[in-house]
Formats: sequence, C-alpha cells, structure tokens
Amino acid sequence: MEIFLESNSARQWVEDARSRGQRVGIVPTMGALHAGHRSLLRVAAKICDRSIATIFVNPTQFAPGEDLDRYPRTIDEDLRQLREEGVAAVFTPAAQAIYPQGFSTYIEPPHVAQTLEGECRPGHFRGVCTVVLKLFSILPATHAFFGRKDYQQLRVIQAMVSDLGLGIEIVPCDTVREPDGLAMSSRNRYLRPQERSRALLLWRTLEATRDAVTAGETDVAALQARMRRCLAADDATQVTGVDRLDYAVVVDAQTLAAIERIDRDAVALIAAVVDGTRLIDNVELKPNLVGHP
Repeated sequence: MEIFLESNSARQWVEDARSRGQRVGIVPTMGALHAGHRSLLRVAAKICDRSIATIFVNPTQFAPGEDLDRYPRTIDEDLRQLREEGVAAVFTPAAQAIYPQGFSTYIEPPHVAQTLEGECRPGHFRGVCTVVLKLFSILPATHAFFGRKDYQQLRVIQAMVSDLGLGIEIVPCDTVREPDGLAMSSRNRYLRPQERSRALLLWRTLEATRDAVTAGETDVAALQARMRRCLAADDATQVTGVDRLDYAVVVDAQTLAAIERIDRDAVALIAAVVDGTRLIDNVELKPNLVGHP
C-alpha cells in the first residue's frame, strides 16, 4: 500500500491509473476506522480497479466548542486496517497541505444543506463541501463512496457534484450497525458502557417509525410526535431519554424538505446527545401503497 502525504504525488498516482483505463475509487474518511468504513472499502473494491482512501480530520467542518481536539486519531491502526482490506493507496495530508497559508476559498453548500445539520452546526457543510471538492480535485477518481448513515451529507455531496458537473460518480453505501443496532460511528467510543442503552433509543425509535409506516401510518406530524416520545424515555425497558434532542423529523428523501404525509419516498432522521456524545441516525421510508392506485 502506497502512503502519500503530499498532494502532487497522490494526484499522479490517480492520474497514472486513469491513464491505463482503470476505474479509481476514493473513500474519504477522518480516520478512526471501523467496520462501517471497511464496508465502503469493500464496495469500492467490487466496483473499481484500484482504491485510494483518505485520512484527514478536517478542521473546517467543526464548529467552535465541538470535538476537533479530542476526535480520535488512530493512524497506525487505520493503516493496518487499510492494508487488510487490500487498499492500494492512502492519502493522509497535514492540515497545511489542504489549507495552506492564505487559503480563503470556500464552497457555498447547496440548498439541501440549509436545514437539520445545517441549522444545528452552522458552517459544518461549508467545511464538508470545501474539503470534499478539494479532495476530488487532488484525487480525480471515477467513483467516490459515502455512507447513508450520514444521510444529509450524502445528499449535500450528491447535489454539489450535480450542480458543479464534477464528473465523479457518488456511490451510496448502506449503514453498518453494531450487533445491538447502534449505527457504526467513530464517536461511539466516547460512550460509557452504562450509557449504551440510551444511545440505542435512536435506532429503536427509527425502527418503530418504519414499522408504523409499513403498517399504514402516513401522517408525518403523528410520526414525529411518536419519535419525540420514544426519545424522551423507553417505558418498556425503563431507560431514560436522550440528554438533548436536536431534531427528530420525517422529510422528503431527496430534498429533505418538510412533508405532511408519507406519499413519496421519505427519510426519518434523528440527532441527539447522549452522555456528551452527539449521535445521528436515520432510516429510509417507503410509502405503503397497498390499496392505492
């Protein structure tokens, strides 16, 4: 596995592969790799001839007071996992390689970035779009792989690529869950073992929402009210609720715009804080069209 610290050599590696007619996949990460990241790498291996992972904790997507300084950095373990997955190359630049002295060009995120995380984390998607566009410029791959777990981020990147005509195919990959259902996240390691049951309220709430839609519930206001109740406490297990709920919504699956009824593809999204750790999760919802024309 080749390890690149500098942009020009990483770009040359991708261009050489492209010149041989190879499909090149890029898997952007912030490190602290887990099974979710490895699943992206495996999808990339199936679709592309060669893959390059990136490891870069992007400072511009963290707001003041967020966990930039304590975000887990496990480079040696990350490289071991990448080798195990047969990744051909990794680009792990220093911050000054991405944002050199005097850097002042940022991307205005698309409309789909304005709500939800865009409201809760001002400037977050500006940083995400800027670093992703820069990585796409440095590493002109044919495909890029992103998880559905960060659902709004996926839609934001898809919109940016479409709006700017970037010519790279964005491949959505399924969320990977731990055995108890918790969505894989590098931030899960922050959770104390005794708080795990409260973190699981997110997935239990989403499962209940999906089941309600499958059973025929179409009223979004009712679904959202039920979600908020579930996140406040789990009466069946006597688990207390989340510490802070940023949002629990059901919206249009493509635009993330508010809807009144499940009459199209939708998505339920939750962001909540448990034990000082901010968690996000989602489930896609299909309208129950049984009995409808």
